[in-house]
Amino acid sequence: MTTNPTPTAVLVHGAFADAASWTGVIAELQNHDIPVVAPPNPLRGLASDAAYIASVVARIDGPVVLVGHSYGGAVISVAGTADNVVGLVYVAAYVTEEGESLGELQGRFPLSPLVDNLNEATYPAEGAKPAVEVTIRAEAFPDIFAADVPAATTRVLAVAQRPLAASAFTETASAAAWKTRPSWALVAGADQAINPEVERFGAKRAGATIVEIEGASHAVAVSRPKEVAELIREAVRAAG
Repeated sequence: MTTNPTPTAVLVHGAFADAASWTGVIAELQNHDIPVVAPPNPLRGLASDAAYIASVVARIDGPVVLVGHSYGGAVISVAGTADNVVGLVYVAAYVTEEGESLGELQGRFPLSPLVDNLNEATYPAEGAKPAVEVTIRAEAFPDIFAADVPAATTRVLAVAQRPLAASAFTETASAAAWKTRPSWALVAGADQAINPEVERFGAKRAGATIVEIEGASHAVAVSRPKEVAELIREAVRAAG
């Protein structure tokens, strides 16, 4: 009898972060012999970001469990329709419906402190007028993004932010992969970047298996890597 290959966990970071935010989670998964890929998320727009992540998934020989943090949740909801995706894991994430934007989803609930603490800047867009991107104000970053992470670490994260194209908040999702894939979701109970009610609503709507970590900040993958990795391991075991 042949055994199915262990699914590869593909970890998709969100806005204002990079793949290094998964470092602790990656170490935990590798310690349990789970293959991992943590690609860069371009953060230039939902359709283009999802297309890039789908191309990464397509290069993997075998089943994939897609994991998305924050905005990365919207990305995996679109990219997760790839044939070899067998599960979705949302970590303090937006779980978008087809035809829905991030702005529409979070607009159903009181806005988080993030909204009033964004810096805007322009960047050149090929063949078009300059586009707008956003970052979190450095002085507000620790409380909003990573309140349960050591101060020395948050100071580094604040100046290493990767901006998100502002258009990502209004672009609508072309698919909702959770309709045809099993899903899991981790809610960060003390999230100040995404209202936890937004995370709970999306996870319940998707019929996800939900875990909530009380007191966890938006940077839950940094502050609580063992718990995040355990949920991913559960998804991998179920899909393997």
